Amino acid sequence: MVRVKVCGVTREEDARMLEALGVHAVGFVFAPSRRRLTPERAAAIAAALGPFVTRVGVFVNAPGDWILEVAQAVPLDAVQLHGDEPPELARRIGRRHPVIKAFRVRGPVNPAIFRYPADALLLDGPRPGSGEAFDWSWLDAVPRGVRTIVAGGLGPENVCGLLQRFTPYAVDVSSGVESAPGVKDRDRVGAFLRAVEGCG
Repeated sequence: MVRVKVCGVTREEDARMLEALGVHAVGFVFAPSRRRLTPERAAAIAAALGPFVTRVGVFVNAPGDWILEVAQAVPLDAVQLHGDEPPELARRIGRRHPVIKAFRVRGPVNPAIFRYPADALLLDGPRPGSGEAFDWSWLDAVPRGVRTIVAGGLGPENVCGLLQRFTPYAVDVSSGVESAPGVKDRDRVGAFLRAVEGCG
């Protein structure tokens, strides 16, 4: 089963809609972005969700103490490191929370990234948040057994093409299911989930 994470959630009504449609995880952005949330706002949205939706916090080069504070306050189920965080920070966070480490893909995947101490690796486009995809043939170097999350330019129209070539642990979508930045579109989310189920 290919899991689905919808990132950049900014509204409680969207969170409830995503849960009702069967999304497995939602992402709250705590880094500079049009979808950035305060911890207090994220906590209110997280509280609207039931216990079987994973709440993921997205951080970019943030101090470790602050990440841990936010993760406890919201609370978060997992922490996504989307910057140039050193392995030492991931190990520290990982003692308290599952860690997802994101890497920008600008060419064939470098096998060295699979030594990074994380519970899953997220492979994103060259400009995260832009909706820009990368060449999926670059995933050919990913070894079997690695929990790989693919992001970057995905939407209902193309996710099946990805899944026909590569079977990730999960797919991550944000702008591809929006009607405006931070506003998730029910029809596009539903179409995305149907495409994943039909091709995964």
